[in-house]
Amino acid sequence: MEETSIAIDPTEARGLDRLLGFTVTHADGEGLRGTLELSEIHHQPFGITHGGVYCALAESAASISAFCWLQESGLGGTAVGANNSTDFLRSVSSGTLSVSTSPIHRGRRQQLWQVDITDQTGRLVAQSRVRLQNIETPAG
Repeated sequence: MEETSIAIDPTEARGLDRLLGFTVTHADGEGLRGTLELSEIHHQPFGITHGGVYCALAESAASISAFCWLQESGLGGTAVGANNSTDFLRSVSSGTLSVSTSPIHRGRRQQLWQVDITDQTGRLVAQSRVRLQNIETPAG
């Protein structure tokens, strides 16, 4: 089966990323950097950032990183999340979150990425490991 590559701009926010306000400032096969300006829409009922926000950021950041690596490596296709393990280390209510990814394993079938989320002072507030399944992109 012939692999089809996908031509997208990995820094363009779509779907949930756009709704959350996640801005990707750099993305390639070695990793991603991005930011999210927190507001009340990101809070859980007790006024701190909802854990799902961290999980969503991690899933998106790792998926974009994995996709970029697949394109750059010549394998093509895309990657979909298979597992997302996120630890919440500090609560924050406001400010800017910074998101960065680094590869742990990049293989022909699966990838594993670490995602660090820090507050505006550089303190780690959440850390994730996201395992992704590499999949072929259907032609057309």
